[in-house]
Amino acid sequence: MKNTILVKQMEIKLNIPEYSTEQGLRSIWEDGFEIETEIIDNEIVIKANRAGLISLAKQLLTLAHDNVPSSCHFHLDEHSGLETGSKNLIIEKS
Repeated sequence: MKNTILVKQMEIKLNIPEYSTEQGLRSIWEDGFEIETEIIDNEIVIKANRAGLISLAKQLLTLAHDNVPSSCHFHLDEHSGLETGSKNLIIEKS
């Protein structure tokens, strides 16, 4: 007899900006987002509220576009996306 596991799913619709060589990568942040990064025992820790996690998902999905070239990246720091005291974070497409 086989066990069946039912998993509830959540659907979220996101607007992901298109990449263009003229404008490069563009970020769209969710209202009220908070993202913090730190390094603890040689591990990178990313902490975020719901809006921050959705905003990070948008950054990742933007980089995942087929027309985004390798080495394009988002550079996040306390002046662009991260909370004060956070470690800089670079998310790059390989």
